[in-house]
Amino acid sequence: MLRDMANPAPVTLVVGDEEFLADRAVGSIVAAVRAEDPGAELHDLQGSKVEPGEVTGFTSPSLFGDRSVIVIRGAQDLSKDVVAEIVKYIAHPADDTVLVLAHPGGVKGKALVDGVKKAGADVVTVAKPNKAGERLDFIKAEVRREGRSISPAAAQALLDAVGSDLRELAAACNQLAFDTEGKNIDEAAVAKYYRGRAEVSGFTIADLAIEGRLGEALEQVRWAIATGVAPVLIVSALAGGLRSLAKVGGAPRNLRGGQLASHVGMPPWKIDRVKRQLAGWGPEGISAALQAVATADEQVKGGGADPAYALEKAVHTIVASRTKR
Repeated sequence: MLRDMANPAPVTLVVGDEEFLADRAVGSIVAAVRAEDPGAELHDLQGSKVEPGEVTGFTSPSLFGDRSVIVIRGAQDLSKDVVAEIVKYIAHPADDTVLVLAHPGGVKGKALVDGVKKAGADVVTVAKPNKAGERLDFIKAEVRREGRSISPAAAQALLDAVGSDLRELAAACNQLAFDTEGKNIDEAAVAKYYRGRAEVSGFTIADLAIEGRLGEALEQVRWAIATGVAPVLIVSALAGGLRSLAKVGGAPRNLRGGQLASHVGMPPWKIDRVKRQLAGWGPEGISAALQAVATADEQVKGGGADPAYALEKAVHTIVASRTKR
């Protein structure tokens, strides 16, 4: 379970294949360190690229006493030498460094998990809510994070409208808390923002933009705004579509079928569609498009004067980013 990260341990192992919850756990630790020391330096690394001696170098005492956070994602891909280096480090961790290891669980890299646990690292397990009741509990918890409550009927309506993707559910809960009044979110509020046309419009716009069909995407944006679709829903759909590109595009090439579906957390039919959409996209382009969507998200939530303009600008940038390899 995800717990309070206000006082992070010198070394924390985050275990679980639910990407959203794992990212949140890691982010909570980084935020806690920077709350104490805003100048703390962050080293965000991928396990497959960490070289022997690199962790030792990052954890060596600073001449100026600066604090740092080292995050290693995909820790299952660490080499044996690096695993041994980390396990040895845990016995005598540096006072001014926080080390966070993110591992999806499973057999690969089990030696790291066992060694880190035995060495005394803090362990945080993030479990994917597979049952409908667990996903409803997740919705209620997300709404509580925003200082609000949600009725059981409204939580079910939201789950029915958005689906089981936790990142999308969290975004929906955030949007409802931001845009609705009163302590309790009821079914009417969910219906207002999550009519069937809203869900379809948002994902339709995302697909059109990602596929480079600028004219059609802009036409759908204008229609959606004219018919009352909340701009934040469109932004959420754009972000979701781009994150899917990043997940599938960044997955190991040797994964196929069920293994790939498990790795990226998507059903096979969606993976097939995303693979088709990846044509013309590269890492630089996806990054630029995600930055544009983040800007649009801020603007439609009050940071800009014209949400429609912010959406159209984001769509233009997404389409233009397809050629950036």
